[in-house]
Amino acid sequence: MRILGIESSCDETAAAVVEDGRLALSDVVASQVEIHKIYGGVVPEIASRKHIECISQVVGEALDKAGVGMEDIDAVAVTYAPGLIGALLVGLNFAKGLAFSAAKPLCPVHHLRSHIAANYVAFPELEPPFLCLVASGGHSHIVMVRGYTDFEILGRTRDDAAGEAYDKAARVLGLSYPGGASIDRLSKQGRATVQFPKVEFDDAPYDFSFSGVKTAVINHVHRARQRGEKIEPADVAASFNEAVAGVLAEKTIRAARDFGAGTVAAAGGVAANSLLREKLQKACQNDNLRLFVPPLPLCGDNGVMVAAQGYYEFLAGNVCGLAQNAWAVCPIDEQRA
Repeated sequence: MRILGIESSCDETAAAVVEDGRLALSDVVASQVEIHKIYGGVVPEIASRKHIECISQVVGEALDKAGVGMEDIDAVAVTYAPGLIGALLVGLNFAKGLAFSAAKPLCPVHHLRSHIAANYVAFPELEPPFLCLVASGGHSHIVMVRGYTDFEILGRTRDDAAGEAYDKAARVLGLSYPGGASIDRLSKQGRATVQFPKVEFDDAPYDFSFSGVKTAVINHVHRARQRGEKIEPADVAASFNEAVAGVLAEKTIRAARDFGAGTVAAAGGVAANSLLREKLQKACQNDNLRLFVPPLPLCGDNGVMVAAQGYYEFLAGNVCGLAQNAWAVCPIDEQRA
Protein backbone atom coordinates (compact mmCIF):
# COMPACT_ATOMS: atom_id res chain seq x y z
CA MET A 1 0.00 0.00 0.00
CA ARG A 2 1.41 3.38 -1.05
CA ILE A 3 0.62 6.49 0.98
CA LEU A 4 1.34 10.05 -0.10
CA GLY A 5 2.21 12.13 2.98
CA ILE A 6 2.00 15.94 3.11
CA GLU A 7 3.48 18.07 5.91
CA SER A 8 3.15 21.85 6.43
CA SER A 9 2.77 22.36 10.19
CA CYS A 10 5.57 24.91 10.60
CA ASP A 11 8.29 26.08 8.21
CA GLU A 12 8.97 23.00 6.08
CA THR A 13 6.82 22.12 3.10
CA ALA A 14 7.30 18.39 2.67
CA ALA A 15 5.87 15.42 0.82
CA ALA A 16 6.83 11.78 0.45
CA VAL A 17 5.55 8.44 -0.76
CA VAL A 18 5.91 5.51 1.65
CA GLU A 19 5.05 1.88 1.01
CA ASP A 20 3.39 -0.19 3.75
CA GLY A 21 4.39 2.30 6.43
CA ARG A 22 8.07 1.26 6.29
CA LEU A 23 9.71 1.88 2.91
CA ALA A 24 10.26 5.47 1.75
CA LEU A 25 10.02 5.72 -2.03
CA SER A 26 10.62 9.49 -2.02
CA ASP A 27 11.27 12.34 0.39
CA VAL A 28 11.08 16.00 -0.65
CA VAL A 29 11.47 18.92 1.75
CA ALA A 30 11.42 22.64 0.92
CA SER A 31 12.96 24.36 3.93
CA GLN A 32 12.34 27.97 4.92
CA VAL A 33 15.22 28.18 7.41
CA GLU A 34 17.17 30.81 5.48
CA ILE A 35 14.09 33.04 5.26
CA HIS A 36 13.21 32.88 8.97
CA LYS A 37 16.84 33.12 10.05
CA ILE A 38 16.62 36.86 9.34
CA TYR A 39 13.98 37.21 12.07
CA GLY A 40 15.52 34.80 14.57
CA GLY A 41 12.48 32.51 14.46
CA VAL A 42 9.49 31.42 12.41
CA VAL A 43 7.14 34.19 11.24
CA PRO A 44 3.75 32.44 10.82
CA GLU A 45 2.42 34.67 8.03
CA ILE A 46 5.58 34.28 5.96
CA ALA A 47 5.58 30.52 6.57
CA SER A 48 2.01 30.18 5.31
CA ARG A 49 2.73 32.19 2.17
CA LYS A 50 5.81 30.12 1.35
CA HIS A 51 3.82 26.91 1.78
CA ILE A 52 1.29 28.20 -0.76
CA GLU A 53 4.06 29.03 -3.21
CA CYS A 54 5.75 25.64 -3.23
CA ILE A 55 3.36 22.91 -2.05
CA SER A 56 2.19 21.91 -5.53
CA GLN A 57 5.77 21.58 -6.78
CA VAL A 58 6.89 19.64 -3.68
CA VAL A 59 4.06 17.11 -3.96
CA GLY A 60 4.61 16.70 -7.69
CA GLU A 61 8.32 16.11 -7.13
CA ALA A 62 7.59 13.52 -4.43
CA LEU A 63 5.39 11.57 -6.85
CA ASP A 64 7.95 11.86 -9.65
CA LYS A 65 10.84 10.67 -7.47
CA ALA A 66 8.79 7.71 -6.31
CA GLY A 67 8.03 6.88 -9.94
CA VAL A 68 4.28 6.88 -9.36
CA GLY A 69 1.20 8.85 -10.30
CA MET A 70 -1.90 9.53 -8.24
CA GLU A 71 -3.46 6.43 -9.77
CA ASP A 72 -0.80 4.39 -7.90
CA ILE A 73 -1.50 6.05 -4.53
CA ASP A 74 -3.87 4.26 -2.14
CA ALA A 75 -4.47 7.18 0.24
CA VAL A 76 -3.36 10.74 0.99
CA ALA A 77 -2.15 11.50 4.52
CA VAL A 78 -1.76 15.05 5.79
CA THR A 79 -0.79 16.77 9.02
CA TYR A 80 -3.89 18.43 10.48
CA ALA A 81 -2.69 19.21 14.04
CA PRO A 82 -0.95 20.64 15.99
CA GLY A 83 1.06 23.51 14.51
CA LEU A 84 0.77 27.00 13.06
CA ILE A 85 -2.86 27.19 12.03
CA GLY A 86 -2.27 29.06 8.77
CA ALA A 87 0.49 26.69 7.75
CA LEU A 88 -1.58 23.63 8.61
CA LEU A 89 -4.50 24.88 6.55
CA VAL A 90 -2.35 25.18 3.43
CA GLY A 91 -1.33 21.53 3.55
CA LEU A 92 -4.73 20.26 4.66
CA ASN A 93 -6.67 22.13 1.99
CA PHE A 94 -4.24 21.08 -0.74
CA ALA A 95 -4.56 17.46 0.41
CA LYS A 96 -8.34 17.71 0.44
CA GLY A 97 -8.41 18.95 -3.15
CA LEU A 98 -5.91 16.36 -4.31
CA ALA A 99 -7.67 13.45 -2.60
CA PHE A 100 -11.08 14.58 -3.85
CA SER A 101 -9.94 15.04 -7.45
CA ALA A 102 -8.16 11.67 -7.50
CA ALA A 103 -10.96 9.87 -5.60
CA LYS A 104 -8.54 8.75 -2.87
CA PRO A 105 -9.16 8.37 0.88
CA LEU A 106 -7.83 11.20 3.06
CA CYS A 107 -6.17 10.41 6.40
CA PRO A 108 -5.69 13.19 9.00
CA VAL A 109 -2.40 12.70 10.86
CA HIS A 110 -1.35 14.13 14.23
CA HIS A 111 2.06 15.79 14.01
CA LEU A 112 3.50 14.15 17.12
CA ARG A 113 2.26 10.72 16.09
CA SER A 114 4.06 11.16 12.80
CA HIS A 115 7.34 12.14 14.49
CA ILE A 116 7.19 8.84 16.37
CA ALA A 117 6.44 7.02 13.10
CA ALA A 118 9.71 8.26 11.59
CA ASN A 119 11.28 5.44 13.59
CA TYR A 120 9.21 2.85 11.71
CA VAL A 121 10.87 3.84 8.44
CA ALA A 122 14.35 4.07 9.96
CA PHE A 123 13.94 0.79 11.87
CA PRO A 124 11.55 -1.67 10.18
CA GLU A 125 11.98 -4.06 13.11
CA LEU A 126 10.48 -1.59 15.61
CA GLU A 127 6.93 -2.38 16.75
CA PRO A 128 4.81 -1.16 19.67
CA PRO A 129 4.72 -1.22 22.58
CA PHE A 130 7.61 1.10 23.43
CA LEU A 131 8.27 4.35 25.26
CA CYS A 132 9.10 7.45 23.22
CA LEU A 133 10.51 10.87 24.01
CA VAL A 134 9.03 13.40 21.58
CA ALA A 135 10.90 16.71 21.76
CA SER A 136 10.67 19.53 19.25
CA GLY A 137 10.28 23.27 18.94
CA GLY A 138 6.73 23.22 20.21
CA HIS A 139 6.45 19.99 22.20
CA SER A 140 8.17 17.93 24.87
CA HIS A 141 6.40 14.68 25.75
CA ILE A 142 7.13 11.27 27.15
CA VAL A 143 4.66 8.92 25.49
CA MET A 144 3.87 5.25 25.94
CA VAL A 145 3.19 3.93 22.45
CA ARG A 146 0.87 1.02 23.17
CA GLY A 147 -0.12 0.57 19.54
CA TYR A 148 0.28 2.32 16.21
CA THR A 149 -2.73 4.51 16.99
CA ASP A 150 -2.86 4.02 20.78
CA PHE A 151 -0.89 6.53 22.87
CA GLU A 152 -0.67 7.43 26.55
CA ILE A 153 0.99 10.64 27.70
CA LEU A 154 3.20 9.99 30.73
CA GLY A 155 4.84 13.39 30.95
CA ARG A 156 4.83 16.72 29.18
CA THR A 157 6.21 20.21 29.52
CA ARG A 158 4.25 22.56 31.73
CA ASP A 159 5.51 25.67 29.95
CA ASP A 160 8.14 26.05 27.24
CA ALA A 161 9.10 23.16 24.98
CA ALA A 162 12.74 22.13 24.85
CA GLY A 163 13.19 23.34 21.29
CA GLU A 164 11.73 26.73 22.15
CA ALA A 165 14.16 27.04 25.06
CA TYR A 166 17.07 26.22 22.75
CA ASP A 167 15.99 28.94 20.32
CA LYS A 168 15.66 31.58 23.06
CA ALA A 169 18.99 30.67 24.66
CA ALA A 170 20.70 30.77 21.27
CA ARG A 171 19.26 34.20 20.56
CA VAL A 172 20.65 35.74 23.75
CA LEU A 173 24.05 34.25 22.90
CA GLY A 174 23.89 35.80 19.43
CA LEU A 175 23.69 32.46 17.65
CA SER A 176 21.79 31.86 14.44
CA TYR A 177 18.40 30.20 14.01
CA PRO A 178 17.62 27.34 14.43
CA GLY A 179 18.98 27.62 17.94
CA GLY A 180 19.12 23.93 18.78
CA ALA A 181 21.66 23.14 16.08
CA SER A 182 23.71 26.26 16.87
CA ILE A 183 23.94 25.47 20.58
CA ASP A 184 24.73 21.83 19.87
CA ARG A 185 27.67 22.84 17.68
CA LEU A 186 29.00 25.54 20.00
CA SER A 187 28.66 23.47 23.17
CA LYS A 188 31.22 20.99 21.84
CA GLN A 189 33.83 23.74 22.15
CA GLY A 190 33.00 24.57 25.77
CA ARG A 191 32.68 23.10 29.25
CA ALA A 192 29.57 22.89 31.42
CA THR A 193 30.86 25.27 34.10
CA VAL A 194 27.52 26.91 35.00
CA GLN A 195 24.89 25.08 37.02
CA PHE A 196 21.57 25.91 35.41
CA PRO A 197 18.36 24.67 37.11
CA LYS A 198 16.68 21.34 36.50
CA VAL A 199 13.04 21.26 37.62
CA GLU A 200 11.36 18.33 39.37
CA PHE A 201 7.66 17.95 40.23
CA ASP A 202 6.74 15.78 43.20
CA ASP A 203 3.27 15.07 41.80
CA ALA A 204 4.43 14.43 38.22
CA PRO A 205 7.94 12.94 38.03
CA TYR A 206 7.95 12.77 34.22
CA ASP A 207 6.81 16.35 33.54
CA PHE A 208 9.21 18.98 32.23
CA SER A 209 9.65 22.72 32.73
CA PHE A 210 12.09 24.67 30.59
CA SER A 211 11.03 28.27 31.22
CA GLY A 212 13.26 28.45 34.30
CA VAL A 213 16.44 27.29 32.58
CA LYS A 214 15.72 29.58 29.64
CA THR A 215 15.32 32.55 31.98
CA ALA A 216 18.42 31.54 33.93
CA VAL A 217 20.53 31.65 30.76
CA ILE A 218 19.13 35.03 29.76
CA ASN A 219 19.74 36.46 33.25
CA HIS A 220 23.24 35.01 33.43
CA VAL A 221 24.24 36.63 30.13
CA HIS A 222 22.55 39.96 30.89
CA ARG A 223 24.10 40.26 34.35
CA ALA A 224 27.57 39.58 32.99
CA ARG A 225 27.16 42.18 30.26
CA GLN A 226 25.82 44.79 32.68
CA ARG A 227 28.85 44.27 34.94
CA GLY A 228 31.25 44.36 32.04
CA GLU A 229 32.29 40.77 32.72
CA LYS A 230 33.45 38.53 29.93
CA ILE A 231 31.39 35.44 29.25
CA GLU A 232 32.47 32.41 27.31
CA PRO A 233 29.54 31.61 24.96
CA ALA A 234 30.74 28.04 24.42
CA ASP A 235 30.71 27.35 28.16
CA VAL A 236 27.23 28.85 28.54
CA ALA A 237 26.01 26.80 25.58
CA ALA A 238 27.55 23.63 27.02
CA SER A 239 26.01 24.31 30.44
CA PHE A 240 22.58 24.96 28.97
CA ASN A 241 22.82 21.90 26.74
CA GLU A 242 23.78 19.76 29.73
CA ALA A 243 20.80 21.00 31.72
CA VAL A 244 18.19 20.46 29.00
CA ALA A 245 19.50 17.27 27.38
CA GLY A 246 20.25 15.91 30.81
CA VAL A 247 16.73 16.27 32.15
CA LEU A 248 15.19 14.96 28.91
CA ALA A 249 17.29 11.80 29.08
CA GLU A 250 16.94 11.33 32.85
CA LYS A 251 13.15 11.50 32.89
CA THR A 252 12.79 9.35 29.79
CA ILE A 253 14.87 6.56 31.30
CA ARG A 254 13.11 6.97 34.66
CA ALA A 255 9.75 6.48 32.95
CA ALA A 256 11.08 3.45 31.08
CA ARG A 257 12.21 1.86 34.34
CA ASP A 258 8.99 2.66 36.18
CA PHE A 259 6.71 1.38 33.42
CA GLY A 260 8.83 -1.64 32.55
CA ALA A 261 9.48 -0.56 28.98
CA GLY A 262 12.21 -2.62 27.38
CA THR A 263 12.36 -0.42 24.31
CA VAL A 264 12.95 3.35 24.18
CA ALA A 265 12.75 5.68 21.17
CA ALA A 266 13.24 9.38 20.59
CA ALA A 267 11.67 11.61 17.95
CA GLY A 268 11.36 15.25 16.90
CA GLY A 269 13.84 17.97 16.06
CA VAL A 270 15.50 17.95 19.49
CA ALA A 271 16.24 14.24 19.02
CA ALA A 272 18.95 15.41 16.61
CA ASN A 273 20.89 16.87 19.56
CA SER A 274 24.17 14.97 19.84
CA LEU A 275 24.42 15.23 23.64
CA LEU A 276 20.87 13.93 24.10
CA ARG A 277 21.56 11.01 21.79
CA GLU A 278 24.77 10.25 23.69
CA LYS A 279 23.04 10.36 27.08
CA LEU A 280 20.17 8.14 25.92
CA GLN A 281 22.58 5.67 24.38
CA LYS A 282 24.68 5.42 27.54
CA ALA A 283 21.66 5.14 29.85
CA CYS A 284 20.00 2.48 27.70
CA GLN A 285 23.19 0.45 27.60
CA ASN A 286 23.45 0.62 31.39
CA ASP A 287 19.82 -0.50 31.81
CA ASN A 288 19.90 -3.06 29.01
CA LEU A 289 17.21 -1.22 27.03
CA ARG A 290 16.84 -1.16 23.25
CA LEU A 291 17.15 2.37 21.86
CA PHE A 292 15.85 3.68 18.55
CA VAL A 293 16.64 7.23 17.40
CA PRO A 294 16.00 8.17 13.75
CA PRO A 295 18.76 9.54 11.49
CA LEU A 296 19.03 13.32 11.44
CA PRO A 297 16.97 13.90 8.25
CA LEU A 298 14.01 12.12 9.85
CA CYS A 299 14.20 14.10 13.12
CA GLY A 300 12.98 17.34 11.55
CA ASP A 301 9.61 17.79 9.86
CA ASN A 302 9.24 15.66 6.73
CA GLY A 303 6.66 13.93 4.60
CA VAL A 304 8.00 10.43 5.21
CA MET A 305 6.86 10.40 8.82
CA VAL A 306 3.39 11.64 7.83
CA ALA A 307 2.99 8.96 5.19
CA ALA A 308 4.27 6.28 7.59
CA GLN A 309 1.78 7.19 10.31
CA GLY A 310 -0.90 7.72 7.68
CA TYR A 311 -0.57 4.06 6.72
CA TYR A 312 -1.43 2.93 10.24
CA GLU A 313 -4.20 5.53 10.59
CA PHE A 314 -5.71 4.19 7.35
CA LEU A 315 -5.55 0.61 8.59
CA ALA A 316 -7.32 1.76 11.77
CA GLY A 317 -10.12 3.31 9.71
CA ASN A 318 -9.12 6.89 10.48
CA VAL A 319 -10.21 8.67 7.32
CA CYS A 320 -11.93 12.03 7.00
CA GLY A 321 -14.04 14.07 4.65
CA LEU A 322 -13.76 17.56 3.23
CA ALA A 323 -15.12 19.06 6.47
CA GLN A 324 -11.94 18.09 8.39
CA ASN A 325 -10.52 21.11 10.21
CA ALA A 326 -6.98 22.00 11.24
CA TRP A 327 -6.13 22.48 14.92
CA ALA A 328 -3.31 24.58 16.36
CA VAL A 329 -3.47 22.56 19.61
CA CYS A 330 -4.49 18.93 19.97
CA PRO A 331 -3.29 16.20 22.36
CA ILE A 332 -1.59 13.19 20.81
CA ASP A 333 -4.19 10.83 22.28
CA GLU A 334 -7.14 12.67 20.69
CA GLN A 335 -8.59 12.68 17.19
CA ARG A 336 -10.49 15.80 16.11
CA ALA A 337 -12.65 16.50 13.11
